Amino acid sequence: MPIATRRRVAVLISGRGSNLRALLEAKQDDYEIALVISNRPGAGGIEIARAAGVETLTIDHKSYGKNREAFERAMDAALRERNIEIVALAGFMRVLTPYFVRAWEGKLINIHPSLLPKYPGVDTHARALAAGDVMHGCTVHLVVEEVDAGEFLGQARLAILPGDTPETLAARVLELEHSLYPPCLVRLAFSLR
Repeated sequence: MPIATRRRVAVLISGRGSNLRALLEAKQDDYEIALVISNRPGAGGIEIARAAGVETLTIDHKSYGKNREAFERAMDAALRERNIEIVALAGFMRVLTPYFVRAWEGKLINIHPSLLPKYPGVDTHARALAAGDVMHGCTVHLVVEEVDAGEFLGQARLAILPGDTPETLAARVLELEHSLYPPCLVRLAFSLR
């Protein structure tokens, strides 16, 4: 049963927006994507959001130089002005500072392309192949100060196939991400009632 008030969600992106598209196309009884923020001008996901009628902002991190917290304070102000309740990272390629993580504690969610706790950080597919893993996948988790270390909200796995490359594995894991992320966002929205 849907909750009486859908939670207002902002999605932070840096690129093409495929996970954003999955969140937008999912049944949104428990959440509403109310804002999309990109840290990169021209990110493909901005057009996906606009086509769906979602407000978009570009806050270019480069204009803040090395002052990561100033960039995040600008994002935080935009989120609060729009009464955002949950922040979902979807291909947002910035490590967040303790300031932002603490400000959104328990309401900040990410999807990561590995079966955490294995392979936090980058190059997850190549690392899984190099280790000789037979299974790989993705994890949705709450964001904490330590990178990719928050409480798991869900995982999906698949078999690594003979002949897989980092690129073929990435493509198959991305499909898993698209099916895993929406129900995990629903779970978080429901838990915040």
